[in-house]
Amino acid sequence: MADIRPFCAIRPREGLEQEIAALPYDVYNRKEALEETRKSPLSFLRIDRAETQFSSDVDTYDDRVYQKARELLEEMIESGQFVEEGEPCYYIYELTMDGRTQTGIAACASVDDYEKEVIKKHENTRAEKEKDRIRHVDVCSAQTGPIFLAYRGREAISRQVEEEKRKKPLYDFVSSDHIRHRVWKVADRERLHSIQEEFQKIEAVYIADGHHRCASAVKVGLKRRQAHPDFTGTEQFNYFLSVLFPDDQLMIMDYNRVVRDLNGHTPEEFLDLVAQRFQVRKLGKKAQHPAGKGQITMYLEGEWYELTYTVKGLIDDPVGQLDVSILQRELLTPILNIEDPKTDERIDFVGGIRGLFELERRVQEDCQVAFAMYPTSIAELFAVSDAGLLMPPKSTWFEPKLRSGLLIHRIEE
Repeated sequence: MADIRPFCAIRPREGLEQEIAALPYDVYNRKEALEETRKSPLSFLRIDRAETQFSSDVDTYDDRVYQKARELLEEMIESGQFVEEGEPCYYIYELTMDGRTQTGIAACASVDDYEKEVIKKHENTRAEKEKDRIRHVDVCSAQTGPIFLAYRGREAISRQVEEEKRKKPLYDFVSSDHIRHRVWKVADRERLHSIQEEFQKIEAVYIADGHHRCASAVKVGLKRRQAHPDFTGTEQFNYFLSVLFPDDQLMIMDYNRVVRDLNGHTPEEFLDLVAQRFQVRKLGKKAQHPAGKGQITMYLEGEWYELTYTVKGLIDDPVGQLDVSILQRELLTPILNIEDPKTDERIDFVGGIRGLFELERRVQEDCQVAFAMYPTSIAELFAVSDAGLLMPPKSTWFEPKLRSGLLIHRIEE
């Protein structure tokens, strides 16, 4: 059963939420982060990416950067720009993009549930990517970016969420990328107890996005347990900030691929090799998304092609039947000699939010071929996680992104 608890949030003073809320820290490179913080001086990105407060000769991972993040957070709390709840609460967090709404519950999930695989992952993490967020959480003594979790929807939770949404929201604003954000505070003790009980009936929760943030938060929690061998399990370092969404409200976008060369083949030779493994149909110059599972559309030499693959025989292999796996196994490895997409510099990944135009632009500028994927489904993500398996890298792209700085979870020293 899942241990999903209310918490005492640190959050923006009402009226400052739009200025403070920021996209996740890893959306930006250093130059972009600096530009964003100059444009929006209250942006939480100042804290998530505190190197923006130093000259470029200070390393991103310098000890002073993490100390600065802590100082900025404490200054904003002391000045009243952030307020701190006196009692544990849940928060309803609704995001609306292009007319489609998804609503989650902001809460704290359990380090023990992560360790026991009640909270399931679908991708590996890399230690070097964890180090930065481990230091950030540890020095700030706070988790500033929520983990995006998913669960199989329960009517009892959805009903209570909808009832809370009839009340006046705590926050209601539209961010610069045209996403509407609404947040409600749930403080009624009976409601809190009811929601927590319903989550305890859920057998598994799934990491949708934020594997590295999650692993980092857990490792800080475990580190603090070692420093406090008499811990009881109720301390805040035993929990990490999350927003949990029911599966029927989530949409996964395509995560597409571009490749810099054809592995020495001419376009004609390459097409012949592809035709030996896929049914190939020429589509013309108009960009097209794949129509369904088992299809990939490919852009080559100014033309779009439809590649169709029969997934028969793969039904018992939740990873092997993924379209991204089929592309890797049947084309990228045998034809283009891309063995490991995580390390091969000849391949790059383009999130579906950028559209097919971005694939055409990349082929015109620095690549030779692009592949548009049919999106991985949330059911496929659950199936892979339930089997204890891992997806290929860059299999899922979730939109819209949760904002950092709207809700912060403080952990004890």
